[in-house]
Amino acid sequence: MPDTYDYITLLCRLKAAQTRIKELESGERYIHLRELHQKEYMAYERKLRRAAQDLAAARRETIRVRNYWFQVLEDMQRELEQAKRKAGQELKKMEKRALDAEKQRDDALDKAKEIRLQYYETAAELEEERGKNLKLRAQINRDYENSSIPSSKSIKRKKIANSREKTGRKPGGQPGHPGHRRKKQEPTQPVILLPAPEKVLEDSDFKKTGRTIIKQMVGFQVYLNVREYHADVYYNTKTGERVHAAFPAGVVDEVNYDGSIRAFLFLLNNDCCVSIDKSRRFLSDLTGGKLNISKGMVSKLSREFALKTVPERRTAYADMLLSPVMHTDCTNARKNGKGCQVYVCAVPDGKVLYFAREKKGHEGVKGTVTEDYQGILVHDHDVTFYNYGADHQECLAHVLRYLKDSIENEPDRNWNKEMHSLLQEMIHFRNGIQLPHKPDPKTISGFEKRYQAVLERARREYGDIPANDYYRDGYNLFLRMEKYMRNHLLFLHDFRVPATNNEAERLLRNYKRKQAQAVTFRSFESIDYLCQCMSMLVLMRREEPANIFDRVSRIFG
Repeated sequence: MPDTYDYITLLCRLKAAQTRIKELESGERYIHLRELHQKEYMAYERKLRRAAQDLAAARRETIRVRNYWFQVLEDMQRELEQAKRKAGQELKKMEKRALDAEKQRDDALDKAKEIRLQYYETAAELEEERGKNLKLRAQINRDYENSSIPSSKSIKRKKIANSREKTGRKPGGQPGHPGHRRKKQEPTQPVILLPAPEKVLEDSDFKKTGRTIIKQMVGFQVYLNVREYHADVYYNTKTGERVHAAFPAGVVDEVNYDGSIRAFLFLLNNDCCVSIDKSRRFLSDLTGGKLNISKGMVSKLSREFALKTVPERRTAYADMLLSPVMHTDCTNARKNGKGCQVYVCAVPDGKVLYFAREKKGHEGVKGTVTEDYQGILVHDHDVTFYNYGADHQECLAHVLRYLKDSIENEPDRNWNKEMHSLLQEMIHFRNGIQLPHKPDPKTISGFEKRYQAVLERARREYGDIPANDYYRDGYNLFLRMEKYMRNHLLFLHDFRVPATNNEAERLLRNYKRKQAQAVTFRSFESIDYLCQCMSMLVLMRREEPANIFDRVSRIFG
């Protein structure tokens, strides 16, 4: 059975449907709907009439407002036209003024351009003249104190100022200082007893004290020691052979000179830098004109001495290779007016060797101790030497001179002054420490940091004001000190290494003194023999400083 509620609902729907069918069949429903439609139609008719009236009123208002705005627009148009005419007139005036101003501006720009060009030309000329002036001033002021020029070649010889402070004490030896007395000699003649004064002999009150005052008069004489040898000649009547006794070694010619005369002339010429003619004349004067040695004989002494001392120099060569530190340097030489080179190698124990070379660079180093050396080389800034040795120390004496040159020619920079003071402080610190004591690593590290700080300051200074095109020595020195910092400060880490190459420079002065006397040599062989002789003389002087004449005499035989 279906649910009672659903059943009742269906019955109500059925009844309503039946009622609607009856109304439709009788026409009542139609009549009712038409009446309702007629009422709604009339209501819409009334709304349309009201809307038409409102629309007509709105159209009239729109026409009125449009006409009003047309009038306003015409007025604004007239005002706009007037404003445009005035603006056009003002624009023309302004265009005219702008054209005039532009013309004036163009004229001013052209004049300014001309003035600017003149200024640039004048400034360029002034800068060029300043550069030339700086270059010339640097060349004029360059001497042995601020460059590598030797003091003997300086045009203007400056008086070297004494850096010692005045103490107020009298000059000479101070109390407590051991005096350098003249050495008494053994008498070569009978002692001369001076007689007593007459008043002593006449007055009996004078008594002899037992004290004797001794004074000497020392002199020397040069005399000839001539040994003459006679050898009887024997004749063989059958064979015709002639025989005589053998003469001693060295007795070859009719007149022969022993090692003493040869050593005397050799040392005068090579060690004392006396010319051959003056040496001959001096020996002749000493002997009262009895000895007149030929010029050729004196000139051959260097070759003879060099050939006789080859073994000693070879031994020195081998010993120098074992030294942990070695100095090396070179200088210009002259043969027949042409240039060549003289190299020097020196070790701390005193061994020195000179080498004559035709050329500089690697060709000059070839055959010297430097070529085979494997220790620490101390030298000037010659990049050729960096190809030899195990490590390198550059001469700070040269660097200090170059810094002084930069200080004099670049007074507006400060890095050169600071670096000059810093290097002096480093050298003073290093010289104040004695072996076996070692410095504090923190102190050395502090020096290196200050060194780098000065270089940074130099970089800023040359960045703000670049180096002059005519004087770039200061800037180049900065770049060099930055690149070779380790080779400048090696002496702080290894106390076997000196800070300067002064030892080699002092040794090269020996050759320079000889060249100043000779001016030029006739052949390269003469320079080569001179270098060999100089090497041997230095070796002998440091080994036997008191017997160099006897040693040379024995070598000559």
